[in-house]
Amino acid sequence: MGKIGRNQPCPCGSGKKYKHCCLTAQQIERQTVEQDQIKITLMNAIAKIQRAAETKKEEFFELGVFIFFSNAKGDAWLLEVTDSDAVQVARDGEALEAPIEENSETIEINWGHTYSLRDKKLFLTSYTDQEEMHLADAPTQQINAAMKRVKKRYSQDLLDQVHLTL
Repeated sequence: MGKIGRNQPCPCGSGKKYKHCCLTAQQIERQTVEQDQIKITLMNAIAKIQRAAETKKEEFFELGVFIFFSNAKGDAWLLEVTDSDAVQVARDGEALEAPIEENSETIEINWGHTYSLRDKKLFLTSYTDQEEMHLADAPTQQINAAMKRVKKRYSQDLLDQVHLTL
């Protein structure tokens, strides 16, 4: 079977153009599958960084707009580049519950902190009490380089779509 053009009549026989009929349903189904894959991939990445923290291994990697790192103390963090959000996913070698909620339309991460890089140091500010702390053993050079790569890899329009405005 050949490819159906968006402006061709829908093969279901409704008389509507394909883009106004079954294409929309297929896009919604594809979006749901992609969202499930993102959650699975994100949860796998969190589990991977938590395992590294458990063994007190320093690890660093990226996944889309997310940065993951663990340190020799057994702490692990998840950073998000577009809004500079952060959440701790392991402490002293112990995994913390992944703060992810989902519904049929979105995947939401309950961020605990915002972060900033200043003077080659990583600072975290808690959302609850606005207390700022310096994370001395953070791989700031790698974080800075990763942030630049993400901003170069994705257009600003695409990065703006990562978050929903409520």
